[in-house]
Amino acid sequence: MTDLSALLLPILLSAVFVFIASSVIHMATPWHSADFGRVPNEDAVAASLRAHAIPPGDYMMPRPASMKDMGTPEFIEKRRQGPVMVFTMMPSGEVGMGGALARWFVYLLVVGLFVAYIAGLALPPGSEYMRVFRLVGATAFAGHALALWPMSIWYRRNLGTTFRSTVDGLVYALITGGTFGWLWPA
Repeated sequence: MTDLSALLLPILLSAVFVFIASSVIHMATPWHSADFGRVPNEDAVAASLRAHAIPPGDYMMPRPASMKDMGTPEFIEKRRQGPVMVFTMMPSGEVGMGGALARWFVYLLVVGLFVAYIAGLALPPGSEYMRVFRLVGATAFAGHALALWPMSIWYRRNLGTTFRSTVDGLVYALITGGTFGWLWPA
């Protein structure tokens, strides 16, 4: 067993390295350019939605009032006619990345903390690099990628988007595994 306090440096540095890698992936490559499609007649659709002043949040349309309601002829007809969607309304105004980037970095620290906790329970100080790399990498992959798939399974998120984000998770896991393997206490 390795004490969590001995893993603070790999937790922090892996978060920094993954933050940098994710910034490169998202800002310097076209890898995620196909994640979101453009709505046909966007201006008219936006004007129509704007008139309803929908507050920021997650929505489903049509949304049944209950599980029982899902089987009613009225609800079935609403789904048949469409549109059928799951969507997130964001606040209007300037796109500020600072808050999102700060939350992303905190998320990376949390993943690193859980990875360190699991690896610290399983591996003693002085563990060989590849043993640390494999366990940390697999755990980090679970933290970065596996929870993405239910959105495609249940809410029909584009499989290409989920696949690309899973590949990102693999890259982040390799970086995290390498960082922990390099800095694992002797």
